[in-house]
Amino acid sequence: MAYSQTPIGSAPRSDGARIVGRDRSATPGPGPEVMAASTLDGDRVLSSDGDEVGKVKEIMLDVESGRIAYMVISSGGFLGIGDKLLAVPWNALTLDAARKCFVIALNSERVKNAPGFDKGEWPSMADRTWASSVHQYYGREPYWGNDAASLPLDEPGREPPEAGGVKL
Repeated sequence: MAYSQTPIGSAPRSDGARIVGRDRSATPGPGPEVMAASTLDGDRVLSSDGDEVGKVKEIMLDVESGRIAYMVISSGGFLGIGDKLLAVPWNALTLDAARKCFVIALNSERVKNAPGFDKGEWPSMADRTWASSVHQYYGREPYWGNDAASLPLDEPGREPPEAGGVKL
């Protein structure tokens, strides 16, 4: 049975991480389109210029919208000592399935100077002012943008989803 190279959904989304380097014939089982978050824990994160700038620490979910909000990476330090945590917008990342890492859309100097936080003092990631500044730093539109998919079904302007041309 052949697997489709097309990700779930009809078109690439601008609010998610891109995927490169996928070879379905070499990857049995789930992924890279749908993966368990725990399988990404500790994966390397590279800058756009190829330097390793951190490791995956956490993947943060926006529970109400059902979207991935941020990847928290641990950057700098040695063996977890002296490192800072960075909340990186999910749509600023590319999953490189072939190299089994993420690539962040900033050069290593910009990542080094990115706003971060201490593991004992996490920011309120639900604070839209804080979140907007993070998205702005990474040059990305906030994931909660003004799209119809984020509206409840009973909101004006929200159309019910379709499956095979049939409204659900």
